[in-house]
Amino acid sequence: MQIGFVSAVLHDLPLEEVLAFAADEGFPCVEVMCWPPGKADRRYAGVTHLDVSNVTPAAADAVRELVGIHGVSISGLGYYPNPLDPDPTHRAVVVDHLKKVIRAAPRIGVNVVNTFIGRDHCKSLNDNLAAVREVWPPLVAEAKAAGVKIGIEHCPMLFSDDEWPGGKNLATSPAVWRQLFDLFPGGTLGLNFDPSHLVWQFIDAPRALREFGKHLVHVHAKDERVDRDRLHEVGVLGLGWHQPKLPGLGDVQWGPFFAALTDAGYDGPVCIEVEDRAYEGSLEARKRALRQSRKFLEQFMG
Repeated sequence: MQIGFVSAVLHDLPLEEVLAFAADEGFPCVEVMCWPPGKADRRYAGVTHLDVSNVTPAAADAVRELVGIHGVSISGLGYYPNPLDPDPTHRAVVVDHLKKVIRAAPRIGVNVVNTFIGRDHCKSLNDNLAAVREVWPPLVAEAKAAGVKIGIEHCPMLFSDDEWPGGKNLATSPAVWRQLFDLFPGGTLGLNFDPSHLVWQFIDAPRALREFGKHLVHVHAKDERVDRDRLHEVGVLGLGWHQPKLPGLGDVQWGPFFAALTDAGYDGPVCIEVEDRAYEGSLEARKRALRQSRKFLEQFMG
């Protein structure tokens, strides 16, 4: 396994400086964010370290050259929108850009694209699965033709009253993962596994890894802290009772997690994802968050 990080944390640096920082700090890989250029509509979104709107041969060569100069690989391209958005116009824009990300990946020597399945949070599970059958077959076919694996992250995307009751991502639990892999067998669609999203759903991450380890294409390292006082006040149907933290500062049991990863035979990237508000005050604080997280994770990875 290789310790990397998600480039969104260094949103104010260009790709060359992100890769240079990774090299200087001993990170062998980085997941590169590929949102459309423009203003973000939520935290940790809208970061464009690679503009995939027009990856010409010259542009692809330039990225490959940067990777070679710094000796840091790109673990995957990341774009995390809602491909099942209820607005058909917005949905079409999202799907079109996701196809561009998929097409760009092999041009720069990358074979993983990480994203969300999406969800209409006002509709039922079955209605959303019907939308998956409509929207996702062309995307999976596009990825298969490009030789790209799609890593589906399982964050429920439920942070506010506007996203209640279902959140904006369908692929949140083992029961749903089984249905998705039944719909899309063959290995093109897999998991970008992040234990933090399972902590507050009270889902056993090592157990999930033991069942779904063969479907892993990428892993995120983020922790989650449950605020028991807040949970007492609002209950599990409330909001704000769990917070993202750096690895080691929350409730993820990292020893059993890595034991399950190794038992599953996973030997790919484990990318630190910094969404800890305590480390957002400055660029230096965010860099320190990456250093601190790497130091913690090294005890499990050597």
